[in-house]
Amino acid sequence: MEDCFICNKHAGKIKTAGLTIYEDEFVYVGHIDRNGEPNYLGHIMIDLKRHVPTLGDMNQEEARSFGLMMERVSKALMESEHAEHIYSYVLGDAVPHLHMHLVPRYPNTPKEYWGPNAVYDWPQAPMGTDSEVVDLCTRMKKYLENAYE
Repeated sequence: MEDCFICNKHAGKIKTAGLTIYEDEFVYVGHIDRNGEPNYLGHIMIDLKRHVPTLGDMNQEEARSFGLMMERVSKALMESEHAEHIYSYVLGDAVPHLHMHLVPRYPNTPKEYWGPNAVYDWPQAPMGTDSEVVDLCTRMKKYLENAYE
């Protein structure tokens, strides 16, 4: 679709920070990009490569790959990046192309900053530059290759 942000990203028409953490014929895994603004480190997106709007529109092969990556990326965030909890959500309102956000909560995050959006508001939240995002993506990619090859 010509006006779909995610389709355009996968077609190479939109440049994003970070590296590809994982990609197969069904899904793409990468770090969220905030256009040069500091990023909450570990905010990962799993995109379905085929343009479908909702979870219920996936076929079985896509669902298998999508679900497996939810588990593997969550485990990588916990073991490689030391997250203590992973928030996940799919909205699809602003960008009607299936993608899931995985947002880690790190140790010592005060309870008032728990939640996938609230962690961004914590003054000591682990915000990073594009370079730090690339480093995190490299660690995650290496973790996934070592754990599942």
